[in-house]
Amino acid sequence: MEVERGVQANIGSLSHSNEQIEPEAAVPTCHNGTVSEIPTIDLNDPDQERLTGAIAEASQEWGIFQVINHGIPSELINKLQGVGREFFELPQEEKEAYARPRDAKDIEGYGTRLQKEAEEKKSWVDHIFHRIWPPASRNYLEVNEEYANCMRGVVDKLFRCLSLGLGVEGHALKEAVGGDELEYMLKINYYPPCPRPDLAPGLVPHTDLSSITILVPNDVPGLLAFKGDRSIDVNYIPNALIVTIGDQIEILSNGKYKAVLHKATPHKEKTRISWPVFLDPPADMVVGPLPQLVNGKNPPKYEAKKYKDYVHFKLDELNKKWLLF
Repeated sequence: MEVERGVQANIGSLSHSNEQIEPEAAVPTCHNGTVSEIPTIDLNDPDQERLTGAIAEASQEWGIFQVINHGIPSELINKLQGVGREFFELPQEEKEAYARPRDAKDIEGYGTRLQKEAEEKKSWVDHIFHRIWPPASRNYLEVNEEYANCMRGVVDKLFRCLSLGLGVEGHALKEAVGGDELEYMLKINYYPPCPRPDLAPGLVPHTDLSSITILVPNDVPGLLAFKGDRSIDVNYIPNALIVTIGDQIEILSNGKYKAVLHKATPHKEKTRISWPVFLDPPADMVVGPLPQLVNGKNPPKYEAKKYKDYVHFKLDELNKKWLLF
């Protein structure tokens, strides 16, 4: 799930071939004249100390990085992308059959933000949320179970490296967000071609409420990450996964790892689609700074909260400015 950075700041104070690809497969892009520097990390690096250091450094300095050689077959990624495209090409009335009821407390289902917002701007994106792990009662996409099973290996490696990068045991962070009860929430964002991208923000600048988000993009640019006063295009690397640090990891690390501020924009001529999976703690899980990281010289910077309370407060604050669903 996602949240605007300004809101977060207020709370903080309280392939079937697994072909090996190289980082140079990326094509640098620029935004305001700045060459993209977002790290690309080989998740199959046999040097575990080097891999841990690379992930920890990227999470501290950027809060976003891409991983290659992650072990998810390219054919499976292509299948995931294909069924996502097929869903959004359905007639509107068929998509509405999966719509999230207005009074629903859960976010699963289809929704649209092709609507008018402040200052005559339009939010230009359709989306569908679907919980893919633990097994859910609904199943809009048959590919979900296979993708979730492959994703779990990537998730475990990321959590282990992030934990070791903090100097704690490798299982610490995953256990702190629910262990095997960690929820994988797939969202598919669909941005149709937009004749006036300057008047149609896809998603406003935000950080993710989740612990980690793992995103599959298509080849249409539009994802921007912010670092200081710079906004930087995220390169498209075929079959790579984009990893963003979310609020819960920032909280658990007591601020050592940074939730990245980012936004998405539509393209004037092409359809942009993205497939993020948000790794959410169970609703009643209490999340706060890891006790191993807190002492007299390094007091807690964040208040421990049940995840559902954290989400409720932040979405309530965000809804004062933006209509989310």
